[in-house]
Amino acid sequence: MLRLLGILATVIFAIAAAILTWPAFFRLERTFPIAQIVSFRGLLAVAFAVIAVVALLLAIARPLRALALSVAVIALVGAVGNAAVLTSRGTGTDALPAKTENTIRVMTWNTAGSATSADTVAQIAVAMDADIVTLPETTIETGGAVAVAMRELGHPMWAHYTDYPETQWDAGSTTLLISPELGDYAVIESSLDGSSNTSTVPSAVAMPTNGDGPIVVAAHAVAPRQSYMQYWRSDLQWLADQCVDDNVIMAGDFNATIDHMTNLGVDGGTLGRCLDGASETGNGGVGTWTAQIPALAGAPIDHVMASSHWRATGSLVLQSMDASGSDHRPLIVQFEPVD
Repeated sequence: MLRLLGILATVIFAIAAAILTWPAFFRLERTFPIAQIVSFRGLLAVAFAVIAVVALLLAIARPLRALALSVAVIALVGAVGNAAVLTSRGTGTDALPAKTENTIRVMTWNTAGSATSADTVAQIAVAMDADIVTLPETTIETGGAVAVAMRELGHPMWAHYTDYPETQWDAGSTTLLISPELGDYAVIESSLDGSSNTSTVPSAVAMPTNGDGPIVVAAHAVAPRQSYMQYWRSDLQWLADQCVDDNVIMAGDFNATIDHMTNLGVDGGTLGRCLDGASETGNGGVGTWTAQIPALAGAPIDHVMASSHWRATGSLVLQSMDASGSDHRPLIVQFEPVD
């Protein structure tokens, strides 16, 4: 009887390890609580490694040896599998390539409302020489102050926004800053009035009104809390639907990792027709949330993406701002046009 229970426990553990390591194979990547757990692949790899070590120690006891060794092997496979996925997406680069005449640099930073000062955001955006800045959880008042501060630092930007007045706190606002060098932009009416937008926290879709600049989407999907799972799934689909043109740049807080976007890509894209810039340039496994834990243990839920007109050439997750007040890290991605 004990042997049968041991076999059953081993099988259950093997299934759980497989689901957490390859959730898309089981089509569970957007299912509670799998979606939440797989967000932290670095911690998963460590947890499996710890289980493997503990199981090996328990194998010293002869009555537990068969069960313990089986669990150790499964846990080791889980640790290696999660570490391999993390490594394949990139565990960090610390520099951006030099800008060229046609370069566009995009920065996204969920500022957690007033937790991050406008001057801090402006200084980082100017230091990064950003042409587009998306600021989820940032009111137009704060975003306007960022634009003014950037102008005073010699880096003028136009400020755009959308908001949901019914959503409490600054999470009801998303601000978008665009360099005048990219031309004039206007946020489309459907994203302003919410008739076509993410469900609970707003995104902004800005169209160029002159010139040939990209369509810019400042994204903010609702967090996948248990009671919001359906809204979260529909938000990801809505964001995928925004990336159907060849000339789109989309950046913000997606509250989702690459795992959660499985089967939402089109024509080889990560989400819609957009590719994830950080994953293309060695930073896809670096956690942008929460800034209170080491980056490789965190969840890479902030993204900068672009469709086929653009090629990512470099990226950077700023870990030096972990004490700035926000619980997110800034992400910067550099793009060059595809000839």
